[in-house]
Amino acid sequence: MDEVSSVDIENSGAEESPEQESKENLFDAQILNANLAEKLDEDTLNKIGEQCRSGFELDLQSRSDWEVDLKEWIDLAKQIREEKSFPWPGASNVKYPLLSTAAMQFAARSYPSLLPSNGQIVKSQVIGKDPTAQKLETANRVSMYMSYQLMHEMDGWEEDMDKMLMMIPVVGTVFKKTFYDKAKDQIASNLVLPQNLVVNYWTKSLSECERISEIIRLSPRLLKERQNQKIFRDIDLGDASLPVNEPQNNGMVADETTPYELVEQHTFLDLEDTGYPIPYIVTFEKNTGKVLRIAARFLTDDVELDDKGKIVKVKPLQMYTKFGFVPNPDGGFYDIGFGVLLGPLNESVNTLINQLIDSGSLNNLQSGFIGKGLRLRMGDQTFSPGEWKNVQATGDDLRKQIVPLPSKEPSKVLFELMGALITSGKELASVAEIFVGKMPGQNTPATTTMASIEQGMKVFTAVYKRLFRSLTEEFKKVFALNHLYLDPQKYISVIDTQVGPEDFDADEYDICPAADPTAVSQTEKLLKAQGLVEMLQTFGPMMNPVEVLSRVLEAQEQPNWQRVISQQVLATGQVPPPPPDPKLLAIQGKMKADQQKAALDTQQKQVEMELDGRQAEQKMQMEAQAHAQKMQIESEKAQVKAASDIQMANIFAATERAKGQQTLVNNQDAHAQKMTQEKEKAKLVQKQSAASKSKTGKGTK
Repeated sequence: MDEVSSVDIENSGAEESPEQESKENLFDAQILNANLAEKLDEDTLNKIGEQCRSGFELDLQSRSDWEVDLKEWIDLAKQIREEKSFPWPGASNVKYPLLSTAAMQFAARSYPSLLPSNGQIVKSQVIGKDPTAQKLETANRVSMYMSYQLMHEMDGWEEDMDKMLMMIPVVGTVFKKTFYDKAKDQIASNLVLPQNLVVNYWTKSLSECERISEIIRLSPRLLKERQNQKIFRDIDLGDASLPVNEPQNNGMVADETTPYELVEQHTFLDLEDTGYPIPYIVTFEKNTGKVLRIAARFLTDDVELDDKGKIVKVKPLQMYTKFGFVPNPDGGFYDIGFGVLLGPLNESVNTLINQLIDSGSLNNLQSGFIGKGLRLRMGDQTFSPGEWKNVQATGDDLRKQIVPLPSKEPSKVLFELMGALITSGKELASVAEIFVGKMPGQNTPATTTMASIEQGMKVFTAVYKRLFRSLTEEFKKVFALNHLYLDPQKYISVIDTQVGPEDFDADEYDICPAADPTAVSQTEKLLKAQGLVEMLQTFGPMMNPVEVLSRVLEAQEQPNWQRVISQQVLATGQVPPPPPDPKLLAIQGKMKADQQKAALDTQQKQVEMELDGRQAEQKMQMEAQAHAQKMQIESEKAQVKAASDIQMANIFAATERAKGQQTLVNNQDAHAQKMTQEKEKAKLVQKQSAASKSKTGKGTK
């Protein structure tokens, strides 16, 4: 370690002001860019170079089997064909593009999701409460600038992402290197092929790895350019040579443009003999081990000191980000892709296709034996359609002397087996019919379609979440580098706000991709957004309409959708009342006038009804009074008549009683007189009877 950095590290424990913090950031940038190899002697550099080169060779050896498999996967994906000599020279050697198709389908689905057309690649999530919306404003500025930075300032970033998404389903693992490129004076995040990043095969993770070695190829011109910029030591490396282990280099001759193979190794060195190695980056020539550069791989905040100023722990900077497809079942560091999953299946399909083609060739172009006694001009006998040839032999002789080899038509069983293998491969790769344009019918319910998509996307969704996690790590590295190297003027010009780079000092928000890790297709995003709109209509008071609108615009990939919504609404999350519509105002005015007229009409009718009611009431009262008077008169008349009737009845009754009494008296007198007459008559009769008896008795005697 150089003297300046040692002093500053040991004095970094005190609390610092903002000005001191700015100086510290500058110091961090200086120690990261300083070439410490310029301060070390040749013997020390030779020991370091040999140590790093030896470790690099050991790591290469640990993954030798994986490198053989890697070449097979790449050759299979590239559809490389070789001349076949079995079962005959020039036999069929067709390569079915099962692996290539799976890789293209994966790239086609993931590319628009991770890199949306609206340019919103980076998203900042606020952590904790934000009552004043200050954190949200800062997070939005960071998101906008980093999205612009990735797409427009960092050369080749989008192109590297395109390559990565095509490579990762084949080889299983690719890497991104995020660093400050001193030669270009800008932050870079470049694609690193898995064959060029060497770690021990059984390494658990990049964060716990003792050595990370990247193979870098530089032309003599670019190497000299970095030496002139004091990035590398200005030493003679001799003539560049082509790697002998690369098949594409066989037969080629090195010239003045042949690149040098360098190794940039992220390792740990004990330069001060303290017994505690700390993280450094050593760049050396691959074949000779000559050291070109040694740079620090830590910041002042990453150094932990004890009370005596002794280094206790140093946290290394991580420049590499691993993008994995499917974790390796054997626990190895390098993940696997469709090359492992589909490779054997693809080889079987290739074998079946070639067998069917060879069988068809044998059946169409027959061969056999010709008897010795048959007189024919020997040689190849080829026929054109409609052609007849003369031979000095009879038909019987031809039939007896020519014996064709037995051959069959291409087997239907092999054809069906090939179809079954292709179907299995597509299912494994999630390349179902629904993803290649054969959508369900129009009458299929939306829920059924979504269920089919979800079922077919399960494998892909898991892979997509791994990419999302890795992309988040890459963005955080870019954020940390902006903290050290951001150009304030460029930042202000992009975000169009007078705010300095202190936005990248905050730790109150989290950096992540703007993509949704659970929605991997445009259709699925739109359906989710539509679901939120429907829920807003049902549960309006319990939902934030601003957030719903934001997600709908984001799902539609509207360019610069944040500008569609006012900043006040985004900050407060409250929707202001909409401005009045002139047409609506006219309609409302007419409705108000109609309502007023209706109210007046109603009021007038009420008055009229009240007058009519009063008149009717008065009339009813008068009628009731007249009726009462009439009833009173009638009652009096009735009373008088009743009294008269009673009196007449009494008189009549008295008369009738008098008459009855008189009649009774008369009847009694008459009866008494009659009774008297009856008695006298009875006496008379008795006297007459007695007299008669008396006369009758006298005569009898």
